[in-house]
Amino acid sequence: MQTSKHYTNQTFTKHVDDEKGRHRTRRSLPEPAVCEICGDIYADRRWTKPNPEAKSERHPHFRPMQLVVCPACERQRSGVPSGYVYVQGKFLAEHQAELKRLLQNEAERASEDNPLARIMDWQTEATSRDPAENRLVITTTTEHLAQRLGHALKKAYQGSVRYGFSQRNKLVRVWWERN
Repeated sequence: MQTSKHYTNQTFTKHVDDEKGRHRTRRSLPEPAVCEICGDIYADRRWTKPNPEAKSERHPHFRPMQLVVCPACERQRSGVPSGYVYVQGKFLAEHQAELKRLLQNEAERASEDNPLARIMDWQTEATSRDPAENRLVITTTTEHLAQRLGHALKKAYQGSVRYGFSQRNKLVRVWWERN
């Protein structure tokens, strides 16, 4: 039986993910290092918030700090986000301040675990003349933060949430809506 499908080598070839991990450097940074923009510290192969009481077991003696730019600040500088969160519906028009406060608090809690997870930008887009039809677009430096914000909105205010993942690069889009 003949079919109309045309199979090619490209059909069966696994796609090489060109963008995945581009935010990471090929080699680890020299330790200890400090971000010259936000002040986060890189030690023991991990980015952390500055903490005067914390001591590194690997670096008990004094070493001068290297000045670098952390991956989150580099993403903000380049303007290329890893996550988009779209908040829309009539509920947004009535409770915009509450929603923003919830999302900001959730982002602060996420930055305790991962200081590279930050909200890059807040934008209000007008989709029509009716102000109730506006939507809020939040861009994030990590895809996990965008997912976390979507989960927080769903848990706090119900509504419907959808997640869209890119297969070619590390990017997630989250749509949350409640009328």
